[in-house]
Amino acid sequence: MLSDTDLAVLRFAARAPRSVGAREDAVRSELGMQPIRYYQHLNRLLDSPDALAAEPQLVRRLQRLRDGQGHPNL
Repeated sequence: MLSDTDLAVLRFAARAPRSVGAREDAVRSELGMQPIRYYQHLNRLLDSPDALAAEPQLVRRLQRLRDGQGHPNL
């Protein structure tokens, strides 16, 4: 089962700014966490069956970015 924080991280990832600087500023202001914690949390979620069940298209898209293209910042 996903927590409120898990859902907030997934929702944010779905609409995150493309610019790394803008994304990191938004992580701090909207989620109240440091960017490194956001990326760690998001990467854990991308391996979570619960996250996949809740947001299959988003999770698969982000998994492809992470795994296939070696994208440094999701």
